[in-house]
Amino acid sequence: MGNVLRSLVAFIPSERCQRLLVGDLSEMPLDRTLDLSGLHLRRLPLAACAFGQLVKLYLSNNRLGSLPPELGGLASLQLLALDFNSLEELPVCVCGLPQLNTLYLSNNRLHRLPPELALLTELRTLWLETNCFSDFPPVLCRLPALRTLHAGYNQLRALPPELAGLGELHSLWLAGNQLADFPPVLLEMHQLGVVDVDRNRIRRFPPLTHLRGLRLVVYDHNPCVNAPAVGPGVRRVGRWADCPDEEEEEEDAKVISANGRSSLRTGIPRSHKMSCIFARHQQSNGYDILYGTGRFQQAPPAGLQTILLDPPS
Repeated sequence: MGNVLRSLVAFIPSERCQRLLVGDLSEMPLDRTLDLSGLHLRRLPLAACAFGQLVKLYLSNNRLGSLPPELGGLASLQLLALDFNSLEELPVCVCGLPQLNTLYLSNNRLHRLPPELALLTELRTLWLETNCFSDFPPVLCRLPALRTLHAGYNQLRALPPELAGLGELHSLWLAGNQLADFPPVLLEMHQLGVVDVDRNRIRRFPPLTHLRGLRLVVYDHNPCVNAPAVGPGVRRVGRWADCPDEEEEEEDAKVISANGRSSLRTGIPRSHKMSCIFARHQQSNGYDILYGTGRFQQAPPAGLQTILLDPPS
């Protein structure tokens, strides 16, 4: 069925038309995974909510603006993908999934999250990229198991002090926001392994040498006058990344002198980005491909350097 015809059929609420879009849902898949992505769905068929043992449900790239309350009956669901839809509010029924550990909400129209989200005590990975958040949702600070948070490409200007209470948080992705300063709360979070503040408005970075768990800090595309000082073995992605900290000012002067203007000497601009893959191109050293915790995996070209941050779910 072509995309145009699918779009037309999606407007018709009859059971027969819904079956044309999603196929036969009379039996749960043997692998307990149901993929209804990219079907132009405007409503979730109730038959999909009848599989009490379902573990993974993919509803990405549809036109869903709401979900039926019956979704809350999927007591065994561990992964729910709702990215690339039309959600303006997170349906509260999602917050009643007791086993949910991975939730994809990127590329919707969300500007707030309900307090009931705190009921997801098993949630470890949350994607909120490319939504409409101007304030950091307070309920995120009440998710005790949260390990990976992708909140890039919103309009966040600050992070709350309460974020320090997330003792399990390991990877924090904040690229493409409106941060004018490096968030002070992050200086208290010694367990952080990955911090991405690419494409913000940060002008000066504090030392990060005391963050014992840090493995990677991405700070490219900021109007910064210094690079963050980091401890041994920590990879920096951004201007002056390959320079010793004490040589940054000297190297910057050489660049300005040679080119007549400030330029990125070893910066790594983003060349490709998907909801679940981060790929950056480094002009002098080939490609660095960074995987976030995601559903898609792309093998790196032979002989090119790869950093595996979190295994895909």
